[in-house]
Amino acid sequence: MKMKNVCTLFLLAVVLQAQNSFAQKYDTLAVAFYNQENLFNAIDDPENDDTEFLPSAKKEWTEERYEKKMFNMARVIRSMNNNNGPDILGVCEVENQTVIETMVNKHLSDLNYQIVYKESPDNRGIDVGLIFKKDKFTLLSMHADTVDLPDHYPTRLILSASLLAKSKDTLHIFINHWPSRRGGAEASEINRVTAAQTLKADVDKLLAKSNKANIIAMGDFNDEPVNNSIKETLNAQPYTCADSEKPSKGFQKNLYNLAYSKKMNGEGSYKYQSEWDMIDQIIVSGNLLTNKSLHLLCNSFEIYRPDFAVTHSGKYEGAPFPTYGGVRYLGGYSDHFPVLAKFLTSKK
Repeated sequence: MKMKNVCTLFLLAVVLQAQNSFAQKYDTLAVAFYNQENLFNAIDDPENDDTEFLPSAKKEWTEERYEKKMFNMARVIRSMNNNNGPDILGVCEVENQTVIETMVNKHLSDLNYQIVYKESPDNRGIDVGLIFKKDKFTLLSMHADTVDLPDHYPTRLILSASLLAKSKDTLHIFINHWPSRRGGAEASEINRVTAAQTLKADVDKLLAKSNKANIIAMGDFNDEPVNNSIKETLNAQPYTCADSEKPSKGFQKNLYNLAYSKKMNGEGSYKYQSEWDMIDQIIVSGNLLTNKSLHLLCNSFEIYRPDFAVTHSGKYEGAPFPTYGGVRYLGGYSDHFPVLAKFLTSKK
């Protein structure tokens, strides 16, 4: 055998051994967020204003359409993470705990998910929730924080949960759906700044106890990484892989926005009037950049676009394939693409 071939085989053996050693040390965790675009059942809830999603409404929201919607959302969720579903998934625009439970129990029962949920004061019942794989995490605690807007109009809670990973690391998860831009981005900005202040106060409490707190804040923020609420109030800084390789002084007290580079590249999770908006984001604390037993996989953040959930023709080609176009039923998925990031956790 020629010396060149011997060297090639030797290098290949070294690479395979390194890969095997790495696989023995680490598991990969997929963390995602997905706006469900009005996952409502077809039953009238006297406690919420759900008249838009009833059989008698203009949208003619029926039990059959609700069942198809649940199937579609579960199809996207299951397809993530190489058809294994995400290990942690934040959701928003769900009517109540029952619809999440029904989707998980009926369509995702084999994925061993547990739900964290609390009914919010939002008048339309558009809530946030969290599901996670209970064979990979133990729920330590949960909390829901009220966002007290200047006009006291009720809005979504910020849902948080502390999860214990198999590596014995504690993950603090915050699920957000900040107030919309209804009335204009500038006029409504104070509402998202208020939500940012609420989240920032919660994050600061954790970091005051330990600058090694592992925090993931994700959601539909209705603002982009460059907007004041995110960049200034929350102080979520742009993230690049260099931040993991050579972190700056005091990095553990900082938040890093994994979606920032996508925004700078002109990408987005939501398309509004032919413009891409990067409003669905995942933000992490500095410790998750370097923590050996649980840390971010560099360059793993993605806008998840399965081909079947993309619009393939017409004016909105390339955009998410939604359930409705105005009041016209399309039978699609969501008007948002999910976002996803991966973390490496040591096997213990």
